Amino acid sequence: MPLLPLDADQLLTTTRAVRKRLDFSRPVDDQVIRECVEIAMQSPSGSNNMTMQFVIVRDEQKRKAIGDIYRQCYDIYRSLDGVYIGSIDKGGDRENQQQQRSAASADFLADHMGDAPVLVLACNKGSRVEGAPAMMTASLMGNVLPAMWSFMLAARARGLGTAWTTVHLMMEQQVADVLGIPFESVQQACLSPLAYTVGTNFSAASRPPADSIIHWDAW
Repeated sequence: MPLLPLDADQLLTTTRAVRKRLDFSRPVDDQVIRECVEIAMQSPSGSNNMTMQFVIVRDEQKRKAIGDIYRQCYDIYRSLDGVYIGSIDKGGDRENQQQQRSAASADFLADHMGDAPVLVLACNKGSRVEGAPAMMTASLMGNVLPAMWSFMLAARARGLGTAWTTVHLMMEQQVADVLGIPFESVQQACLSPLAYTVGTNFSAASRPPADSIIHWDAW
């Protein structure tokens, strides 16, 4: 399918978490998903060992079941003051207004995750990382996380929206049971809806200056 006319910088700066602008009524062709996965497979992998796996959920009953689990997890997340997106004080009126808009968007997705025509679970096949040394944790998650971001960039280039979420990991086992994922050897890392967007024009987010997070030569 034709790609959106975005240069590399535009693609990187306008791939947003899309929630309210997902078109739940429009189907997503399998071949488009394959193209996104093929691009994701070009991402870096430790020791050239591709352990990333993608579970693509199209079945309506399974999507609804995962949506229900996500909603339950989100209710717990929403009760966590200082953790829930809507309870974080950004330090200024304009910043807090933007934070509340983001919270309203996240709340919307919590109620509609199962309505997306496709759900994408990025997973890592191999040892689970609970309690593993830092090098192993970084290496194993470093296989799947760049792949999922590449998938999202490829989706954006094709007019599709995604949203990086991890709240469902509170009940990872239950999601694994819905999809038959072997829990002991496959670790889920990210859940995203996948749908065409209502309009394709997205702007770069407001961010602080780069120097506010750069540490030159020492912390």
